[in-house]
Amino acid sequence: MMMALRGAFAFLILFVTAFLPPPQCAQDPAMVHYIYQRFRVLEQGLEKCTQTTRAYIQEFQDFSKNISLMLGRCFTHTNEYKSAVDKLATRVERAQREIDYLEYLRASDVCVESEDETMADKLMQEAEEEKKIRALLNASCDNMLMGIKSLKIVKKTMDTDGSWIKDAASNSPKVYILIGSRNNTVWEFANTRAFVEDTTKPAPRKLSLTLSWQGTGQVIYKGFLFFHNQGTLNEIIKYNLQKRTVEDRMWLPGGAGRSLVYQHSPSTYIDLAVDEYGLWAIHSGPGIHGYLVLTKIEPSSLGVEHSWDTPCKSQNAEASFLLCGVLYVVYGSSGHGPHRITCVYDPLGTVSEEHLPNLFFPRRQRSHSMIHYNPRDKQLYAWNDGNQILYKLQTKRKLHVE
Repeated sequence: MMMALRGAFAFLILFVTAFLPPPQCAQDPAMVHYIYQRFRVLEQGLEKCTQTTRAYIQEFQDFSKNISLMLGRCFTHTNEYKSAVDKLATRVERAQREIDYLEYLRASDVCVESEDETMADKLMQEAEEEKKIRALLNASCDNMLMGIKSLKIVKKTMDTDGSWIKDAASNSPKVYILIGSRNNTVWEFANTRAFVEDTTKPAPRKLSLTLSWQGTGQVIYKGFLFFHNQGTLNEIIKYNLQKRTVEDRMWLPGGAGRSLVYQHSPSTYIDLAVDEYGLWAIHSGPGIHGYLVLTKIEPSSLGVEHSWDTPCKSQNAEASFLLCGVLYVVYGSSGHGPHRITCVYDPLGTVSEEHLPNLFFPRRQRSHSMIHYNPRDKQLYAWNDGNQILYKLQTKRKLHVE
């Protein structure tokens, strides 16, 4: 561009020099007119040169701006590609663990000709399985449920179904409400008082998710919302509430999502739960009213750590929750009270039903839409006929069953 400007100015200097008349002709009117016309041509040439120079400058500025934008996009794409590669590596690792688990299951089904060898292998597998379960459930939690002490109606809405929860692994006072069984809007309240009193400041924050949930089995754990993705059979979404993006996803094995997890919760096919041991999923096994399946999930990688077939049926069930690694299933006749816990499953075998008292809930007219245990404050968060309820619990040390 500088070469072009230098050429233009050299041309103008030559042009002026060539057309300047001798001094003796300055008094001639014709010559004066002639000089005027020449200077008009010179002015036009200068104007054209100025316009060309401005065009070159504007073009260079636009070029510089475009280069800066492209460099910024390249940096953004580089970070996105790096994040995608990291997530892919995590999923490959998870897939390898699941393949190893499937290989373990396949190997366990191989027939052995010798009856003695078969029994020895079975005992060894059972010992390894028990060792694996005890290593998995190694938290210092030794409580069992003995009673539901009291009920507190925190708030009432017009919606029959929904869930209200807190982060089960954080000291944050924030309360989250998810209205309905199919939606993508989460309301975040600063604390319980702001949730109860609509006039209390600050106003709730509206979080619009990029995906919709199905059912009322959502939980919040370590800043992430976990939910069953609407329109899918068994896909679980891990959603970053701060960034409002999908962090990860998984597909529950074992026929999850093919039938209702609870007969009296007509929209929930997968129920998620959190207790002292972390993240769990509950779903129904094969059949119209099959037995419940309990699955332990590793929340960071969304890998399946272990699954158990429980003796608890989905028929007449309305909700369930976990406390210290023990599954408590709530049943109600025809979806109405009395609501009581009549099936308990402990993967470690340390809690037996015959050692438990009759566990009744205070009488409610309709079945619970959700019941979730929060290990941080040791209370049950429930939704019953539009009422958001807190249940306080009575616990004691587990009676170890031989």
